[in-house]
Amino acid sequence: MTLFLNSEGKIKNIWWVVLFFLILSSFLFPLIILADRFSFEITMTHQVILISVVSIICQMLRRKSVSDLVGKFNSTWFKELCIGLLIGALLMILPVSVLTIFGFIDWQLNIFSFSTILSGFAIFLSAAIAEELLFRGFMFQRLIQAFGKWPAQIIIAALFLLTHINNPGMTGTVKILASINIFIASIMFGLAYIKTKSLAMPLGLHFMANYMQGTVLGFGVSGSKEPSLFKPVFDHAPVWLSGGDFGIEASALGLCFVILITVLLYIWHPSYLGRQITTNIN
Repeated sequence: MTLFLNSEGKIKNIWWVVLFFLILSSFLFPLIILADRFSFEITMTHQVILISVVSIICQMLRRKSVSDLVGKFNSTWFKELCIGLLIGALLMILPVSVLTIFGFIDWQLNIFSFSTILSGFAIFLSAAIAEELLFRGFMFQRLIQAFGKWPAQIIIAALFLLTHINNPGMTGTVKILASINIFIASIMFGLAYIKTKSLAMPLGLHFMANYMQGTVLGFGVSGSKEPSLFKPVFDHAPVWLSGGDFGIEASALGLCFVILITVLLYIWHPSYLGRQITTNIN
């Protein structure tokens, strides 16, 4: 065993994480320079392509298949995706229903538009793919093998929060509640991966939570506002309860449901799966 190699003569997992960042940076910085030079915006589509390419390169260098990274595309994968979509929808519908029942929210119907549905679908699907590949993909999986599941969860949750910490509206009470919510949400997505050893469920959960919150219900999504089918009208609801312009992610009620789903995922043992993630302290 050396600084770079484990007892089996293979590169230690932590160095694969370093290599992932180096390759990602080698693509990202030129892209930033080009974007500045030719005055174009780096979109979520660019990010999906970039992270996908880097992930595939790293898998090829490890002589592993892409299915080891994202899960095998079979009936089980799509079943897990659908479960994730359902959980993601409930994660937003339940707290919003409580707020509506107790009179904190009234609703207005925006003019129906297919462009609203499709643009929201594209935006939030791209965001979910990019973030799940980055935070539950190659890097997370190598950290699990290097340090174990929970140290990896904490490291990734901290990084996940760091990428959201300067989002619009991150001030005061909103910043406190949103930070806790985002950190625990990362743990929730991580558990969805750990339980299934596939990105299908966390991808479905992440996408549908954002799509339901933003495109359908009309709340902000991590401080960003997109066209929506409905428009919530807050009737004297305090920001700590409604989340304000930031979204349900900054709501105490939303936080309660994120914690609930996280606990349920923690105790869930999928009987249809015989898959385990091995931990190799290297």
